[in-house]
Amino acid sequence: MLFLVVALLLLGLVMGTVAHAPLTFSVAAGLVIAVWLGIFALRERHGRRRSTSAR
Repeated sequence: MLFLVVALLLLGLVMGTVAHAPLTFSVAAGLVIAVWLGIFALRERHGRRRSTSAR
């Protein structure tokens, strides 16, 4: 339960910050995060395939 409270507080803080930031900055930051998450997902998928086939 405490985790949910902290997560909601952080979400509110981030959303409040984005509301006051310029639109171009918000879009650029969103794109950077999306690319980072995409690369992370690809690396994780590739790593799991490699470790599964080795066993």
